[in-house]
Amino acid sequence: MAGNFKMLAKTLFGFEPILAQELRNLGAGHVEEGVRNVTFEGDTGFLYKANLCLRTALKVLKPIATFKVHNEKDLYKNVYEVDWPSIFHQEKTFAIDSTVNSDNFNNSMFVSLKAKDAIVDKFRAVVRQRPNVNGQDADVRINIHIFKNQCTVSLDSSGASLHQRGYRILTNIAPINEVLAAGLLLKSGWDGQTDFLDPMCGSGTFLIEAGMIACNIPANINRESYAFMNWRDYEPELHQKIVDASLNKTREFLHKIIGYDKAPSAVRKSQENVDNANLSEYMTIERKDFFKTEKPVEGKLHMVFNPPYGERLPIEMEEFYTKIGDTLKQNYPGTDAWLITSNLEALKCVGLKTSRKIKVFNGKLEARLVHYEMYEGSKKAKFNAN
Repeated sequence: MAGNFKMLAKTLFGFEPILAQELRNLGAGHVEEGVRNVTFEGDTGFLYKANLCLRTALKVLKPIATFKVHNEKDLYKNVYEVDWPSIFHQEKTFAIDSTVNSDNFNNSMFVSLKAKDAIVDKFRAVVRQRPNVNGQDADVRINIHIFKNQCTVSLDSSGASLHQRGYRILTNIAPINEVLAAGLLLKSGWDGQTDFLDPMCGSGTFLIEAGMIACNIPANINRESYAFMNWRDYEPELHQKIVDASLNKTREFLHKIIGYDKAPSAVRKSQENVDNANLSEYMTIERKDFFKTEKPVEGKLHMVFNPPYGERLPIEMEEFYTKIGDTLKQNYPGTDAWLITSNLEALKCVGLKTSRKIKVFNGKLEARLVHYEMYEGSKKAKFNAN
């Protein structure tokens, strides 16, 4: 189709199939899974839509040049040949992120520096003025990827990582990344068709992402800016059209989303973040100790939570994780309970059989997303009833 081009969305380890499915659901063409990324095709409107709607993407890149490189001269020459002044204005700041896996280049900083020289020299030659570099908060981000002798230059259409949704103003000490939270919820099968509980809700990330999935609200609706807004070919009217069309696809949610936390500060932060996300009407957040609670609703309950990992307090953690198992077993019949932890030793103390165990990463920590299926009555009774 005319106007379509190739794009690449970056994601977290293990989330490639979910991201690929998200892209297909949005209408992307030629979707192919890679390692921590998914490639796809679409037009400019789809690039805007991908940034707005994808829940499990960290970045959306638009490749603009691919060439062979054997040395720094090849790199400089090919980057220089790109018509940079037609892509962004010299008054905009820019930054380069490089990833290198090559015998010819072993330093990504050096690659970024050479590419920066080529871009600056191109501007000087064409418009007699150079743009400034801003590593922290650049208007335009450029991505350079060298694998062996193949170099791909891409425009980073997102800018700041897409996990920065714009709703989370207050956080706790170890908040869960929004993209990770959304991916874990989707892996758990959350679809908004039951009640939901996060019994250790912290700053409310699972609650908010669960609410947005349930109502089909675009993931980044609260975000104010993307790097593509600083490109010369940015079309604000088209972007607004995409936003309006996406908001028209929201749906009503007829169940409850409940959050508990022991700490008053966490309850306050959660409530503020939920308010910022405009989801207060669907949420109930209370100060409660999970170990002293019972299932708050009739019927099926979907539970996802991120208990403390406590790597420095293994003895207390054993007791803590034993209590998790006891509370689920005694007080939460008819519950699909999912938790993420990197404390694999403490996990053994839960004392319940997992029906699924999925390897994921929380930052650099290798973790497991585990599923405990708590039946109404005993498991034996369930099967006798069938």
